[in-house]
Amino acid sequence: MNIQYKNKTYKIPKPFTKCYFGENPTHELTIHNRFSDETFSQSCKLPAFAVAIYDTTIGAEASEDYDLMNKGREWFQKNFINEYYVLLD
Repeated sequence: MNIQYKNKTYKIPKPFTKCYFGENPTHELTIHNRFSDETFSQSCKLPAFAVAIYDTTIGAEASEDYDLMNKGREWFQKNFINEYYVLLD
């Protein structure tokens, strides 16, 4: 599965093709770093399809599915490197 966003084609690998990306997968959302506090809040904008992969990655970490978690982290490292450092590093 491929998604066009900001003149770039993003390849969505399995198992993330099962994620629900919403009606408009390129709609941007602001995501906050879950570990930052109110005084030093870090956030970034991501398209809905990347938010779905982020949520799946965080859920995999919580359920100790480290294979899926690492697949999500690697996808972010390749596709949204700056956002990776804000949200997942």
